[in-house]
Amino acid sequence: MPSLTYKTNKTLTIIFKIMKTKIKLFLITSISVLISSCSTTSFYQVYKTTSTDKLKTEENLLVYEDENCKISYNLWDNGGNMGFKFYNKTDKNIFLNLEESFFILNGTAYDYYKNRIFTNSNNSAAAYSKSATATISNTGINYLNLLQTNSSQLTNSSGLITSTGYSVSYNENKVIFIPSKTSKIITEYSITEILYRDCALYKYPTKRQIKSKVFSKSESPIVFSNRIAYTFDQLDELIKFENEFFVTEISNYPENEITVLRSDEYCGQKKVQKSKYFKDVSPDKFYIKYKKENDSWNH
Repeated sequence: MPSLTYKTNKTLTIIFKIMKTKIKLFLITSISVLISSCSTTSFYQVYKTTSTDKLKTEENLLVYEDENCKISYNLWDNGGNMGFKFYNKTDKNIFLNLEESFFILNGTAYDYYKNRIFTNSNNSAAAYSKSATATISNTGINYLNLLQTNSSQLTNSSGLITSTGYSVSYNENKVIFIPSKTSKIITEYSITEILYRDCALYKYPTKRQIKSKVFSKSESPIVFSNRIAYTFDQLDELIKFENEFFVTEISNYPENEITVLRSDEYCGQKKVQKSKYFKDVSPDKFYIKYKKENDSWNH
């Protein structure tokens, strides 16, 4: 009997060890799956810029101003937004000359006027259908040798679809007319869509791996500007100026370090569903959003 009890206890001990090992493996696997499911797959490369003109900041906009006009920028967008709002401060009409205005990126000029033809179209369609039914009688001898009359209906239907439409084509304007005390928005170019890579920057950083690469103007990988030309009369001499920027800092972030979830609120009422917002938005910054790829690159 003692021998049997010993064997039984030994067997139970082995079973408990096996179960304990399986539980550990299950917990490790579950935690790994949970971590991987919560891991960030979206990342942001954020660019901070400086203007050589030392533009003012007003109402979350970068502003250049002379005696006649006010130019406003907000670079914050995916790829950077180099569009601008031109406000006419004067009591006269201003003519913004796009043929003499350019976006310049690292020394290469891009035209604001491209001599394009734009088309607006409007189409509508209507469907009509009609049908006709006729009754036909057939008389004959049935299988019981009795005279029998049967009737059947034939239906004929037809459909018709008609469409009408028009389109208007117009040429791109070389000159934009801006009335007194009004503004117009000019949009055409993003700044860059190419991810900057450097040994100092982790491509897919964790919170602890977030670092920044700092540049002077001479070292900056991106220098960009708008050269803008306007006049009060199309025959007058053009007034020209340039708003120049350069990238001073680049950082890579996982999405959960640059965004936050919060509830929208209006008139004291909060929305139940939360929306995603950027934590640190600034008109002198822009970003590139990118996904984690199946590569082995650290930087």
